[in-house]
Amino acid sequence: MMVLYHFVFDLNYFGISNFDIHGGFWFYFAHLTAFLFVLLVGVSLVLSHERMVLLGQGEAFLPKLLKRGILILCLAMGITLVTYVAVGNGFIVFGALHLIGISLILAYPFLRLGAANAFLGSLVILIGLYLQSLSVGYPWLLWLGLSPVGFYSLDYLPLFPWFGVVLLGIAVGDNFYRGYRRRIFIPELSASYAVKPLAFMGKKSLVIYLIHQPILIAILYLEFGVGIRSLIGII
Repeated sequence: MMVLYHFVFDLNYFGISNFDIHGGFWFYFAHLTAFLFVLLVGVSLVLSHERMVLLGQGEAFLPKLLKRGILILCLAMGITLVTYVAVGNGFIVFGALHLIGISLILAYPFLRLGAANAFLGSLVILIGLYLQSLSVGYPWLLWLGLSPVGFYSLDYLPLFPWFGVVLLGIAVGDNFYRGYRRRIFIPELSASYAVKPLAFMGKKSLVIYLIHQPILIAILYLEFGVGIRSLIGII
């Protein structure tokens, strides 16, 4: 879903096709994609934590989480730098990777709260929706969800409301995968030829996130002759 939406976005950005990405189907498709992407961060946190507890390595989970969060934040800052140089206005200040990196660090104490995260997550989302109706005269609280008038970014997922979606994911994970056991019936399809590539992509989601846009842009350049300046205009 992410790759498909970004392909449509690129077609629109480079003027190859005229898709309405600010309303209608593609607008809601983008938000659903982001929602699922962030929700699965919470579910995956529960699975990772439960697995380590089951292996008797529960105490090592927090250091692992901190290391992972810092790594993702470093990658996120790299994306900020690259988009600042290549795009300028609209560069990514606090996008999906920024959110995920900080969420991994913040989420640890919430893992103990189980289903209560459904309420807390909903509360964070509601606060975030309220903050979106406000504006401030400075950019220092962009990460929190308060943005100045006229702010625009190619990718913007602040803590409010999006950390609330992570908490909803933790609640989902706790309800359906507590003890590292699936608590709902799902047909076993892991050996299916249709599922295997999806599972592989799921395991490599960070790599795919980092490389899919350069690959898409290279394809568009080869196919439609997008100019060199446009080629580096969005990463």
